[in-house]
Amino acid sequence: MRTNTLLLVPILLGLSQEVLCAQAPADSVVYHLDPGSRLVVKTGKAGLFGFAGHTHVIRARSMTGELVYYPDGRASHLRITVPTDSLEVLTPPDTAEIRKVTEAMRTQVLHVDKYPEMTFAADSLDAKSGKLNMQLAVTMEGTTRKVPVTANVVIGTDSIRAGGTFVAKQTDFGIVPFKGGPGGTVKVADEVTFCFDLIATREKTAGAAGQASSANDPRSVPGCVDNANGKSDKRPM
Repeated sequence: MRTNTLLLVPILLGLSQEVLCAQAPADSVVYHLDPGSRLVVKTGKAGLFGFAGHTHVIRARSMTGELVYYPDGRASHLRITVPTDSLEVLTPPDTAEIRKVTEAMRTQVLHVDKYPEMTFAADSLDAKSGKLNMQLAVTMEGTTRKVPVTANVVIGTDSIRAGGTFVAKQTDFGIVPFKGGPGGTVKVADEVTFCFDLIATREKTAGAAGQASSANDPRSVPGCVDNANGKSDKRPM
């Protein structure tokens, strides 16, 4: 009987290893942010003379990030970093105005010398039926707040593309919305809209840490289109 038991040991060990291998989670896949990705912020107007001001479309000229995806359903996660001094005001189409607003944004609002980066991170991503749901941890000026985000997502063989919008209040991050004009009567609204069209690939694309492709006009990202008639495109991507 002892001999039979001993003979069974290697068989059982072999079965255990097979079972463990069958139960082992699939390897993760790492996707790197492609330079063709677009992240845009659109500000609104407020105050008594808000009509006299402008809405502004601001793009991130540079950003890096990666998404770690687990096909077996475990918690996938992502992180995106944007250098604050890479934020560039695109509208209105007046060079002097753009220079003035960009300078005010960097020195009076974002304080880029003290806070050189803003980050976007999620520790759990739920992708179902073409939708990606997450609690996005947004960090600006050293303060982190979570914002619920739903994105449209397409998962390919070697790439993932996600697009959508979300709204955040500047004051939630300790940021004082910019005021200008006589007596500060022209103000930037507290709520700002973030619009994104992100592409991530399994292979790092040359220049991924650098500037986004100029062929992808950031002013055309759905949700942040600055129409000439002053109406905002609020459609989700």
